[in-house]
Formats: sequence, structure tokens, C-alpha cells
Amino acid sequence: MILRVRNLRRNSFFTDLFLRFSNASSGDFCCFLSSSSFPYSLDSSSVRGTQIGCQEEKTSDWTKSSEFDVLVAKVRAATSVDEIFMSLSHDHICNALQISDSMLGVLLHQFRDDWKSALGIFRWAVSRPGYRPLAESYDMIVDILGKAKQMKRMRELVEEMHLSNVVTLSTIAKVMRRLAGAGEWEHAVKTFDELGNFGLVKNTESMNLLLDTLCKENRVEQARAIFLELKSNIPPNAHTFNIFIHGWCKISRVDEALWTIQEMKGQGCCPCVISYSTIIQSYCRQSSFQKVYELLDDMQAQGCPPNVVTYTTIMYSLAKSGEFEEALQIPERMRSAGCKPDTLFYNALIHTLGRANRLEEAVQVFEVEMPNLGIIPNTSTYNSMIAMFSHHAELGKAVNVLKEMENSLFCKPDALSYCPLLKSCFKYGKTDSWLCGLLDDMHKQHISLDISSYTLLIHGLCRANKCEWAYLLFEEMIRQDIAPRYQTCQLLLDEIKQKNMFDAAERIETFIKPMKFS
Repeated sequence: MILRVRNLRRNSFFTDLFLRFSNASSGDFCCFLSSSSFPYSLDSSSVRGTQIGCQEEKTSDWTKSSEFDVLVAKVRAATSVDEIFMSLSHDHICNALQISDSMLGVLLHQFRDDWKSALGIFRWAVSRPGYRPLAESYDMIVDILGKAKQMKRMRELVEEMHLSNVVTLSTIAKVMRRLAGAGEWEHAVKTFDELGNFGLVKNTESMNLLLDTLCKENRVEQARAIFLELKSNIPPNAHTFNIFIHGWCKISRVDEALWTIQEMKGQGCCPCVISYSTIIQSYCRQSSFQKVYELLDDMQAQGCPPNVVTYTTIMYSLAKSGEFEEALQIPERMRSAGCKPDTLFYNALIHTLGRANRLEEAVQVFEVEMPNLGIIPNTSTYNSMIAMFSHHAELGKAVNVLKEMENSLFCKPDALSYCPLLKSCFKYGKTDSWLCGLLDDMHKQHISLDISSYTLLIHGLCRANKCEWAYLLFEEMIRQDIAPRYQTCQLLLDEIKQKNMFDAAERIETFIKPMKFS
């Protein structure tokens, strides 16, 4: 099959994450200030984030201990996988810790954007007497290595897993996804071809994983060709067709998506709310709301009524198009249809009210309506409130919401929780105690800075005439193996030169030189 697939190279197309409407309660909405993203990105990573959150709940006492701080400090102080392994192995405090699956899960999650630290921690955990990681922990480190494009190390780890009999279909799914994401889609197909080597079978489930991977990585036509080759031996199911419906919609070929619904019926699979809602999302992206309402009526006629995800999609898209009044009619339409709201629906409603400058109504929804209905807010609910208050210069209220989230039993802050407040620090000139306090809170919450956070801070500090601090963050990024963007380096370099910091300027120029060449 590989040889035939290689002859199918075409122009690549942009594809988003496939909607897992059946897992809608585990999804996430983007930050209030981010107007370009779509709220429902309900892939396996959304579910995994929820599971990790549970792990953090179970180990919250341990993560607040001094032993945890010692371990994390040792990891951060090291610069290579071997150095991290040796540092932890020879420390009596670390070796006195009773390693557990939940503990390892929290550590891998914390260092998920720093593959060297994650791999060093994993190697240390595996070396502990009497401890054998779960398959899920292996899968996490496989995914971390793949995300960092450390493909050779990822393959070596999978071979180790094979020897220990812990390779599962979940492992293969992560390998295929990361290979395809790195542009090695033929290797992803080859991995599927070699399933039998790992004691796994080619069936509908594994075929769907491959097709889904290819569609998400701009390879819908290649996925279609592979499906036509496999379908005589592997029967498709409804999910197979939904993968293609999504794939065609993401490349704006809605006619093919509608044709796939007809093919689906011909194969004896009934289109479901996922099938129609994916097409509705595509129409929403095109602002073709008349077609949206026509398809809503068609769904009712087909005996497939819209669900809360469908309505949430429409409301969010209307708000994104600036149609706030029309968007705020969706909740009433949904209630009339007997469809109950959930957390994500309320996240979208708060988002819409915030963008419509109806803050009091947003607060009413957050503080009264949701509690009365027993709807539990998640991290994105709080983030939307924080961003809304920050956008309207209500910084005290934003901080109060942040503190409430820090004390919540159901969710904790993430990097996006602090982003609007960090922006506000620079916007309103609060770059001393306020900014330090926020960064200290992030440290206490064990939230690592990602490339977006570093970029925001370095740019803000440069503009605030604090390039010395910005340069320290630049060096910290390098140590964490997070590559600053070219624009960030150039801005910092210009500021550093004005301060006659010649050694720092030389260091940045050395780093930026290969970027100029590329």
C-alpha cells in the first residue's frame, strides 16, 4: 500500500481538530480575547487534559510539599536528559519519594513542553526499584517526544515498549499523529501497515485512527484513496464517514461532505448529529447563516434534532461575526427545542455577552444562573470572565475571579488564565509588584511558561524599558529548549544594543544567525 500512497501527493490543505461531539463536556473554549479560534476542539488531548486534572486533584497534597519543590528545582537546573536522570538518582530526598502512577502523570504533564525534562524524569521513574509505569505513562512520553519532533527517540521508546509488551492501539495512534504532524505522513501509513508486528490488528477502529490522522494533517484525498483500498477487507462505520465529512468541510469542499452523507446512507449508516453539525460548523465559518438555519430544519425533519453542541457552535459563530443580538436569541431557541445547556454552552454565552459589552448579564449568568442549574464552571469559564474584566479594565474583579479559581475544587488556572492580566500589566504600566505577583502566583500553581507567555513578557518588558529582565527570560527560554521567535529576538536585540549590553547582544546575534539564513 505504501508505494501506491506515495503516488498520491497533492497540494496540502488546512485542517483543524476533528469534533468529538460525544465528548463535548470535556472540551474547551478559547480565551475571550482570542477571536479567531473555534471553541470546540474536542480531540483526545481535551479528554487527556481532564484526566490529568483529576490526577492533580489526587496528588495536590504531594505537589504542595517541599519534596516536590526540590525535585522540580533539580529538574529545572539540569540541561540534558542524562544530567536530569543522574541528578534525581543521586538525591536522597528524591529517592525517598514513593513513586506512583499519579505522581508520574503530574510530572510528565507539568513538563509536557520540555521533552528533555520529561524524558529525564521518566527514565528516573523507570529505574526506581519495584516500579513499572503504566502503559498510559509510556504513551504520554511518546506523545511528548513526538510533539517535540524527536522522532528517533520516539521510535526507540516504542521499541522498548514492544519488548515490555505495553504497546497499545493508543500508542500507535499517538505515533501516527506525531509522524503525520511532522510531515512524515507516509511513515504514519507504514506504522499502520506494521500493526501486526506489535500484536495489533487492522480493523475498523485502527483504520479510523489512520484516516482521522491523515485528515487532520491536510491529507483528505490520500485518506480517501487508502479507504477505497481498505474498505473491501475492513468495513467502515458511521465514524469513518464522519471523519471524511469533517475533512472535506475543513478544506471548504462542503459538496463532498454532503455527498458523503448520501454515501453513508448507502452503506447502511445513519447520519447523526455529528454529521450534520460538522457541516453546520463549516457554514458558520463561511458566515452562511441562512444555510445553517435550513440545515437545522432538515435535521429536525430527518428525526435528528440539534444538540447543545450544535447550538453552541451557531451562537459562538454569530458572535464572532459581530451578530450579537442574533447570537443572543439562540439560547431561547434552544430552550424552546427542549435542549439543556451545559458548561460549554454557558462559556460561549459569557463570551458573547462580554463581546457585546453586557458585563452585568455575563456576571448574572456566571454567579446566579449556572449555580442555580447546577452547571459547574470549568477553567475556560473562569478564563472568559478574567479576560472580559481585564478587557474592560476591571482588574480588581479579574483578580478576584482568578483567586476564586485557585481555590476551586473543580478546576485550576492554566497559562491562559494569567495571559489577560499579564497584558494588562503592560497596558496600564503595572510592571513592578503587580507583574512580579502574577508570575509568583504562576510559580506557586506550578504553571510553566510556554512560548506565548515568554513572547508576551519579553515584548512587554522591552517596551517598558526593562530589557535586562527581558534578556533573562530569553536565556531561560533557551535553557528550557523553547526557541524564541525571530521577531522576539530582533526586538530584544535592538533594545539590548541601546543599553550597550554587548555580551548579551552577541549572544542573541549568535542565536538569531541561523534563523536569518533559513
